[in-house]
Amino acid sequence: MMILGLTGSIAMGKSTTAQMFRDFGVPVNDADEVVHELYRGEAVTPVEAAFPGTTKDGEVDRAELSRQLMEAPGRLPELEAIVHPLVRKKEQEFLTKNAGAPFVVLDIPLLFETGAEKRVDRVVVVTCSAELQRERALKRPGMTEEKLAMILARQVPDSEKRKRADYIIDTSDSFDVTRGQVKAVVDELAASNGDTDA
Repeated sequence: MMILGLTGSIAMGKSTTAQMFRDFGVPVNDADEVVHELYRGEAVTPVEAAFPGTTKDGEVDRAELSRQLMEAPGRLPELEAIVHPLVRKKEQEFLTKNAGAPFVVLDIPLLFETGAEKRVDRVVVVTCSAELQRERALKRPGMTEEKLAMILARQVPDSEKRKRADYIIDTSDSFDVTRGQVKAVVDELAASNGDTDA
């Protein structure tokens, strides 16, 4: 089984691209989705212990957690030390469950930042122009220039990601153009796996 790592900076269109891989029948493990699930389950108790007041009604209050981290960005490694091992465990369960698939996608926003590229065979980077990225990001609920700057400061620059990619999906154009790029990747991998059903 080949493992594809899918990544891209904020508002580049990575989630849309991941859904397109799913639409072509490729199993996708979404790290963000896994974190959402953990914030309603296993991560609640340890996060509350480390960051008092960040849980409400039995789940992590992401807005409050984000607010605390904005005030003390140096504490982010503490949160990562809690969450990352739990995410890795879920990722392993996903790989075991889909062991029969010719290839799978691990959708990991901070792929390069966390060294996760070592766990994948090839890397797909989703990109678009910086102007379009900013426009998309600022349309998100609760997003501000300050918050966007903090997020971008944590991410490997897009130009560097593209240099390290095996495949680049540019989402600057229409959905159909993006879907065509995803299909080209799926077709190439299917052919190299001797599986033409994808």
